[in-house]
Amino acid sequence: MARTQGSQDLGKFILRVVLGILILLHGISKLMAGPGFVVQVVTQAGLPEFVAYLVYIGEVLAPLLLIVGLWTRLAGLIVAVNMLFALALVHAKQLGQMADTGGWALELQGMYLAAALAVALLGAGRFSIGGIDGKWN
Repeated sequence: MARTQGSQDLGKFILRVVLGILILLHGISKLMAGPGFVVQVVTQAGLPEFVAYLVYIGEVLAPLLLIVGLWTRLAGLIVAVNMLFALALVHAKQLGQMADTGGWALELQGMYLAAALAVALLGAGRFSIGGIDGKWN
C-alpha cells in the first residue's frame, strides 16, 4: 500500500511541476513583452483593463505555487480559469479546427486545462511544501 501511495505522490509531483514550469514560461514571456497584447485582447472583448493584469496571477504566481506545492488546489483552479479565458478570448475561432499535422488545433491548451483541473482535484501530494502536514495542498 505504501508503495502505491509513493507512486501516486510522485505522479502528482510530476504533473504539478511540469504544468507549473510550462505555464510559468508563458508568464515570463508576458512579463518580458509587457501587458500590451493582453490589454488589447481584454478590452476588445469589452472587459475592464484590470482583468488583463490577472494573467500574471494565472501565469506567474499560480505556477510558482504549483512548483513548490503550496496552495496547490487553488493554484490549479486559477490556472484552469486562466486557460478558460485564453480559450474564450484568444482561441475561440480554433475550437472546432484540426491542426495541420493532425489532432485538435487546441490540444496544447486543452492539455493545460485538463492538467490544471487534475491538479486542482488531486492536490500536491507528499512531495510539496504543503505535503508535510497536508493543510495547504
